[in-house]
Amino acid sequence: MKAPPAPETAAIEALDHEGRGIARIGGKAVFVDGALPGEEVRLQRTARRRRHDEARLLEVLRPAPDRVTPRCPHFGLCGGCSLQHLDYARQLECKGQAVAAQLERLGGVRPERWLPPLAGPAWNYRRRARLGCRYVERKGRVLVGFRERSSPLLADLRGCEVLAGDAGRLIEPLATLIAGLSIMRRVAQVEVAVADSVTALVLRVLEAPAAADLDALRAFERAHAVEIYLQSGGLDTVAPVTPPGTPLQYDLPGLPAGIRFAPTDFIQVNGEMNRRMVAVALELLAPQPGDRALDLFCGLGNFTLPLAQRVAAATGVEGDAALVARARDNADRNGIRNARFVAGDLATAQAGAGWAGPCDLVLLDPPRAGAREVLPAVAACRPRRIVYVSCHAGTLARDAGILVQEHGFRLAAAGIMDMFPHTSHVESIALFEPAA
Repeated sequence: MKAPPAPETAAIEALDHEGRGIARIGGKAVFVDGALPGEEVRLQRTARRRRHDEARLLEVLRPAPDRVTPRCPHFGLCGGCSLQHLDYARQLECKGQAVAAQLERLGGVRPERWLPPLAGPAWNYRRRARLGCRYVERKGRVLVGFRERSSPLLADLRGCEVLAGDAGRLIEPLATLIAGLSIMRRVAQVEVAVADSVTALVLRVLEAPAAADLDALRAFERAHAVEIYLQSGGLDTVAPVTPPGTPLQYDLPGLPAGIRFAPTDFIQVNGEMNRRMVAVALELLAPQPGDRALDLFCGLGNFTLPLAQRVAAATGVEGDAALVARARDNADRNGIRNARFVAGDLATAQAGAGWAGPCDLVLLDPPRAGAREVLPAVAACRPRRIVYVSCHAGTLARDAGILVQEHGFRLAAAGIMDMFPHTSHVESIALFEPAA
């Protein structure tokens, strides 16, 4: 058997995009899980790659001044968080540095000004999550939770410090509930959706539950003041255990009826941050009463409806027809008549068909893949301002480079928004204006 690599000592220079410490040994980058910038550590390499190596942390010889004690007892095992050991203010600094580096390296751009970091609650913030569920033979019980760090296995959790409301305290009771079902080996995952009105739990079931199972699920609903849905196939199979189910919605300032959503719909994970993000986006767009606004990747109308209240007309475009229908319903319930929603292609070279035209303001809120395909159509609209909300710094940087270098815009401002505290995930917002 080959002997394990000998331990080494190294200084940690920075964090990578997954929150791992980066050391340089012999000119090669070594990623060290659990290490922080400014620390001297003992490490042992666990994998060798062509461009970098990976290592596990053996000992922190000189801790960074901003190292803190993680709040969650599962930190280090659970893959849900990667930065609880780093002071929160320093987390924001590192995320800002990461976005700046990506903009320069991948996009060749720098913002003319940096916006202050946008931050909200750091704990009990996560209102959407997908938890794995599995009966583990060697443990003799059901596990519910996030996967282990760098592993396909489920972490053995008793609770969660970042799930919103009471959801974090339901992990162990949920595991006990599922363990008592006749289909305990046929429950694949649990989706959590914490609305302002109620907490919904969607169980993905690979087999229909028995009558006694349904009784147990309804008893759990009553005991924990939640609503359980079952999903046996596609999204059209999601149905409440106790019909009809309370409509799920979240509040936004100025929208008296809020934003209604289905339990499996995409919504921004951090409710308070979403409210602050919408406010900042509107401030950057600076809408005027006579403006025409375009919101691409509009989803349920999260940005479109507040925008519509400040402009002459707003158009939201979304590729998912079911979300478009719910966005229209959200406009009707809030009495907004100047917003229209279009099911449109946003992911191919034909993007722009059916919705492109002159407009004053554009808001982009794309998925991780970014908005490259729609940028020519956006530029052809000749907007006065573009606000780009990004969940992936790399694709923001790429798209910023395209807007600046190919379409005649300048990057007027940019900043980070900490939608996912204690993780390496970083969201950002950028303002583009015509260069001339």
